[in-house]
Amino acid sequence: MAHQDQPHRAKKSLGQNFLTDQNICRKIVDALAPSPDDTIIEIGPGRGALTEYLVETGAKLRVVEMDDYLADRLEARWPGLDVIRADALKFPWMDLNGAGPCKIIGNLPYNVGSKLIWDIVSQVTTLERAVFMVQHEVALRLTAEPGVKAYGGLTAWVRNFSDTRYLFKVPPTVFRPQPKVDSAVVRFDPLPENARPEDPDRLAGLVKLLFQQRRKQISTILKKRMTPAVELWFQEEGVSPALRPENLTPAQFRALSLIY
Repeated sequence: MAHQDQPHRAKKSLGQNFLTDQNICRKIVDALAPSPDDTIIEIGPGRGALTEYLVETGAKLRVVEMDDYLADRLEARWPGLDVIRADALKFPWMDLNGAGPCKIIGNLPYNVGSKLIWDIVSQVTTLERAVFMVQHEVALRLTAEPGVKAYGGLTAWVRNFSDTRYLFKVPPTVFRPQPKVDSAVVRFDPLPENARPEDPDRLAGLVKLLFQQRRKQISTILKKRMTPAVELWFQEEGVSPALRPENLTPAQFRALSLIY
């Protein structure tokens, strides 16, 4: 298609890698399970590879694009499209909560994917589903189980807000320019409100504290905070404080964050 051949050079500073495989684009959009009644936000539409299929769904679509040249081309191609010219990292995600349920999708730049997902799953309480393509290594972290190397602070945080599912790997060959690593698509289905953290700030503090020293035992990291209440919590959970942070489940992080 002509629009895929426009002489727009990908900007390395923005982490631009344009998706060119139509089958993969459709698979990613299908994973969102879009319907005409949905409000969908697409992050970083670029040349419109996913946008093309999202427009077909008849959903109310808004796209967040910080590259003015690409934003101009999107508006020219779909005159009715709601194009928000903004840096997704600075976008006020909480503002979406006043506008009813939404779904979010995007081929996220490798350099900001983790930070965006951290913010979106925790701030958008009206989120129905999200589907993101990220660096393969990040996809493994987002979907890791406790006790494995890939399980880290990002896992413990995100899994307190969403169930995560690794969907499929995407090779470098379907992008222009080609990245040096594989990508993968992950689906996020929000947890019910009663399963979300009561105090997200305390949870974030604990996650960062423990995983900044992830090779140490939890008891060593929390040495100054091992109050009788914390010691009792470990006993009641049947968890040894001599374990490393990666051995705590997301739910245990949430519970411990309220008393440490």
